[in-house]
Formats: sequence, C-alpha cells, structure tokens
Amino acid sequence: MTRAFDVVVIGSGPGGYVCAIRAAQLGFKTACIEAHSKLGGTCLNVGCIPSKALLESTHHYHRAVHEFSEHGIEMDNLRFNLGQMLARKEAVVKTITGGVNFLLKKNKVERLLGWASIPESGKVSIVNGDAQEIVEAKHTVIATGSLPVELPFAKFDHQYVVDSSDALAFDKVPEHLLVVGAGVIGLELGSVWARLGAKVTVIEALDHALGDMDREISKTMLKIVNRQGIVVHLDSKLESVELQGDKVLAQISSPKGTKSLSGDKMLVAVGRRPATANMGLEKLGLAMDKGLVVVNSNYESSTPSLYAIGDCIKGPMLAHKASEEGLALAEILAGISGHVNYEAIPNIVYTWPEIATVGLSEEACDALGHRYRLGKFFFKGNGRARCAGDIDGLVKIIADASSDRLLGVHIIGPAASEIVAELVIGFEFGASAEDIARSVHGHPTLAEAIKEAALDVDGRAIHS
Repeated sequence: MTRAFDVVVIGSGPGGYVCAIRAAQLGFKTACIEAHSKLGGTCLNVGCIPSKALLESTHHYHRAVHEFSEHGIEMDNLRFNLGQMLARKEAVVKTITGGVNFLLKKNKVERLLGWASIPESGKVSIVNGDAQEIVEAKHTVIATGSLPVELPFAKFDHQYVVDSSDALAFDKVPEHLLVVGAGVIGLELGSVWARLGAKVTVIEALDHALGDMDREISKTMLKIVNRQGIVVHLDSKLESVELQGDKVLAQISSPKGTKSLSGDKMLVAVGRRPATANMGLEKLGLAMDKGLVVVNSNYESSTPSLYAIGDCIKGPMLAHKASEEGLALAEILAGISGHVNYEAIPNIVYTWPEIATVGLSEEACDALGHRYRLGKFFFKGNGRARCAGDIDGLVKIIADASSDRLLGVHIIGPAASEIVAELVIGFEFGASAEDIARSVHGHPTLAEAIKEAALDVDGRAIHS
C-alpha cells in the first residue's frame, strides 16, 4: 500500500529539516527524504559547521603563536596537531547532525533514506540501492541545496584540484595553496590553511574581493588578509590549469600581463549551483531559471503543490535564509501568514576579523538613487577591542538622509557575526540611526562601536 503524507520535504539541510519540523509541529503528517546517511545537508556536513570548527581551532593556534606574548603568556615548543583538529571537526559534525536526527524523531517527522525524484505532481519516488518506493504527497518541498561550481578547464580530481569539501579534510598542510575566487569560501578556507603555515595565493577575476559586499569593507579586509600573509591577485583571469607531477600549474592574465603560479593544491571556490538535476523536474515542465526553481511569493512553483526553498530558488545561498523560508512555507501551508523579510538577512564572513552586513551597500544605495548619510566608528577607539587586542576594522552605518531609517550596516571587526544581530532586529522594526544611537549599550562591549557609528551619522560620536 502506498504511503501518503501531507508534506514531503526533499533534503535535510537547514532549509529542509527546519521546514519538516515546523510542518509537523503544525499538525501535518510529514516525511523528510535525504539521499545521504547523514542528515544536515552541505551546511552541517561539509560547509558551515566543519569550516567554522576548523576556523575556530586555527584561530586559537594563530593567536597563541602571534598574540599571546602580548598578554604575558609565554610558551615553548608550541605546535599544532592537525589530526586532532580534524578529529574535533568531525566530532562537532557528528554531534550536530545527530541532533538533527533527534529533533526529527522528537517531532514525529518520518525520515526516508534514498534519492528522490518527482515522477508526477503529488508523487515522490525514492530509490535506495535496489529498493524503490513511491510515496504520495499533498505538498512536496524541494530543499536539496547546492553544489560547488566546477570550471570546465579545471575539473575536480579531488586530490590536486579540489572543492570546498576536500579543502576541509587535507591530511597535511599544503606548502602552497592556490585559491580560485576571493569570495566567502575562498577567504575562509584560505585563512584556515594560512594560519597553519601554508603559503596561500588567491586568484580573483573581479577587481575587488567578496562579490557585492560594500567596497570599503572589502578593501579593508584585503589589507588585513595581506598582513596575514595571504596574497590576492585581483582583476586576474585564470586562463589554464595543468598538472605537472604533484604540482598544479596555473596561468593567469591581468592588465599587468600574464603570470604562472605553481601550487600543490588548487581550491576552486567560484560559487555554487542549485542541486536540482536528476529529479525529473524537466519532465514536469517546471519553470526553471539556470537550475533555480521559479516560485511565487508563497514558494510555490509553476506546478501546483510543488514548492522550493533555500539554494534552489533565487537569493543569497545562506543557511539562515533557507531556514527562514522553511519556517515561512510550513506556516503558509497551515494558513498562517509566513513571511521572510529579505531586507533583513545578515551576510557573514568568518575570517578574522569577521565581516557581517545587513541591508544595502553604499554602492547599491548610489545605484538606487538613495540620498543617505554615513556614520563610522573604528574598533581602535573601542575599549573592549583594545582589551582583547582586536582593533582592526570598523562599523559603517548608512541611513536615509530624510527619514534617518537604516539602509545598510556593515561591520568588519571582532565578533561581527554576533553584534550584527541588533541591527537585524533594527531592520525588522524599521529603526532609524537615532533609535540605535539612543539605545543604551553596556560598557565595555564591542557593541558600543555600533552606538558610536549611529551617533556619527549625525556627527556626534563621542569616542572618535
């Protein structure tokens, strides 16, 4: 007898498992299908979580080598154990993915293992080895995430030319790591291996790093990573890649001419693509755009009762964006006004210092014709940052010139990923720079830099 569900979610990443849990909480009979034995998708297994675990471990080591002596902490024969770092990373992943399994069981979401495809609306086929099952679904949600983009002339061999998953599991520190792409993944993973002693060279086709990020912030970050020993070639096109023995040889061109670079590993981090192939979507006649599922404001595709969220639809490929869409969709299905405010989604880079932004960049404001005022405050003027020895970076607030409403906030500095949250709430409630400036911030805290930047919008910062 064919099993039937109210909601079938394909994919158990941050969008899929959150959507499934919320749907079950709202009374839907729910199943979550995952092709892999481990739950959590890319983010939990080979993305957000393992990369942050390695960033944390290598950050501790880097500080011990370069900064502890300033604090009066002296060490002899300091060394790192890469095997232990990798083992710790895997233990963190195992704990968190196991937690997802627990949460699905707790909320009575049925977990189904296998590769899912959609032969027709209302049915989902699940293949696991030689076994196949077709289940019925009143509502089907595509939440299959994304995959690394592969360059046609630099295909992944997963030994010398690697993707981000491979770069989380090197069994030894590369002597020279070439990174193609100065985006979030390239700079984060480049930082991991540079802290452990690798020479890191980044090749970026654009004339700036970090994509659409505010240019002042990206320029500040580049100066800092250069001080950390990472070399970044901007406006440089990767022309060819070839293997010579156990080395990767890259030819790059720029307005300054051509150059040959040789490394023992090449990480290609030029973006990600939606993982929507081989699911039968083309046969359904689903409206697609470069692999993305085209959806309406309720996340419904051109085929009724078939939905998509996260990396499978337009917008930034961020785990928290996917989760919020999963929550919103489940509530929409239940007749509740689920909603995601896309103007209030933070974007974070976990280098050190960290970068966190919400809202529009200064360049985007210019392009849209906004009249605005700027407020800035540098962490070198913040007492808590001085105490910690983390004085690189700044807070930049962009406010509408007439209404004073927040248009964009950009932070590069210590714990930026945490202190940006108050600005996200500010965007949700339509706050002005004055609202932030009038809010009492504890002293001494890093968040005081936000208050000072808000004060500076009106030219009345106290500590700068």
